[in-house]
Amino acid sequence: MNIRVINKSKNSLPAYETAHAAGMDLRADVETAVVLKPMERKLIPTGLYIELPEGFEAQIRPRSGLAFKHGIGIVNSPGTIDADYRGEIKVLLINFSTEDFEINTGDRIAQMVVAKHERVNWEQVEVLNETQRGEGGYGHTGKV
Repeated sequence: MNIRVINKSKNSLPAYETAHAAGMDLRADVETAVVLKPMERKLIPTGLYIELPEGFEAQIRPRSGLAFKHGIGIVNSPGTIDADYRGEIKVLLINFSTEDFEINTGDRIAQMVVAKHERVNWEQVEVLNETQRGEGGYGHTGKV
C-alpha cells in the first residue's frame, strides 16, 4: 500500500524495524529537549503529515520498551488518525513513573499501525441472538 506523506522533520520516514512488525516507530521532532515530569502529559510533534485512503486509519500506540523501562505511555491509547485528517501527527505522551523523562529529536516515542476499518449501518431491533456467554461481563468466568 502506498501512502502519501509530507516529512517536515529532521528524521527519516517511519519504518518497520523487523520483517513481521505490525507497527512503525514514530520519532519526536522537537526544537529543544522536552522534559516530562511524573504524571505530566505533553503533545509531542513528529513533523509528519499523511494522507490515508478512505476506509483506513492510523493507530498510535505506546512503545512497550518505553512503558516497561520508563513508565511512558499514551493518554488516549490507541490514538486514531482518520483518513480525512491532514494536520501534523502528534503523540500525547504521559509519564507514569516517579522520575523526569527527557525527549529529544529522533527519539522513538510511539508506534503507528495502519489498519482497515468498516463503517456501520445500525439495525435497531428488540431482541439480540442468544450466545453461550450471554450477558456475562467483567470477571464472568471467575478466572483472575
